[in-house]
Amino acid sequence: MELFKYMETYDYEQVVVCQDKASGLKAIIAIHDTTLGPALGGTRMWTYDSEGDAFEDALRLAKGMTYKNAAAGLNLGGGKTVIIGDPRKDKNEAMFRAFGRYIQGLNGRYITAEDVGTTVQDMDTIHEETEYVTGISPAFGSSGNPSPVTAYGVYVGMKAAAKEAFGTDSLEGKTIAVQGVGNVAYNLCKHLHEEGANLVVTDINKESVDRAVSDFGAKAVDIDDIYTVDCDIFAPCALGAVINDNTIGKIKAKVIAGAANNQLRETTHGDQIHEMGIVYAPDYVINAGGVINVADELYGYNRDRAMKRVEGIYDNIAKVIEISKRDGIPTYAAADRLAEERIEAMKQSRSQFLMNSQHILSHRK
Repeated sequence: MELFKYMETYDYEQVVVCQDKASGLKAIIAIHDTTLGPALGGTRMWTYDSEGDAFEDALRLAKGMTYKNAAAGLNLGGGKTVIIGDPRKDKNEAMFRAFGRYIQGLNGRYITAEDVGTTVQDMDTIHEETEYVTGISPAFGSSGNPSPVTAYGVYVGMKAAAKEAFGTDSLEGKTIAVQGVGNVAYNLCKHLHEEGANLVVTDINKESVDRAVSDFGAKAVDIDDIYTVDCDIFAPCALGAVINDNTIGKIKAKVIAGAANNQLRETTHGDQIHEMGIVYAPDYVINAGGVINVADELYGYNRDRAMKRVEGIYDNIAKVIEISKRDGIPTYAAADRLAEERIEAMKQSRSQFLMNSQHILSHRK
């Protein structure tokens, strides 16, 4: 790929290429935008087909984090790292120690976290060399398992979307079709059940489905049948790209609100569901509870404070809907506009992030 042309087109600030021959480290740190603060984004380890694919993934993901953090109201920019390698067999302590030293060398411009192919233990190893890492073990000041917090954010965001569609944010008596019942979705179902919603669930894992049926009185359906359920709300909580040409015509829900990333296969599908009158809660706004939670670690983790900020996802979804109506655009585009307007407002009074390396983490010590 033409790296500088790509960076210029999407206004990236910095790409750092890191290698350590002894450990086998090959990492790409992409920093998209630090207008709002240091770039926060996870480290992904994957067996890419080519170095070009790895660069493209790092850049794409970093830009996504800029929008996610901005829309969440965080004083953080967007960044991402990809490490080229097989997470099942190429990991070693020296690799993550070397990577931690590269992060430290950025002096606070980039803060990492767990992502696909990396674990809490990997973050602990990075933490041996730098403080600019979140999602570490609770013994070091971490917030612990993010799934319940992410689920709570999706729950309050769903209520905001429901208010737009039904005139009330009460989910009592509403039928909600939940696609995927993993850790986040199970906790989401718990909140929905406690409010009196009727649950219809599916998952490729039969044990997950059985647990939801047993614990919440959910009705189970086959994987392909979840789209045709006669429901009020469809909650995609598994794979991405589930809103596509094959599924749009089957969906009967008035609201789409779930935890999955990249729910729209193409932006045109967002246009279609908007034209159909379906209220769509953009994924990176509604599922931001996890990043809001780990961001609180930077100030000395306080769960009550973090959960209070996660409750703000209700207002963020409401703002997206307001912008959608104000500008006559689909909600997926309104979410981007929410993030862009916040970044642009800050650019009027702030240049690139240049903070003393001890400032952002001063409360953790």
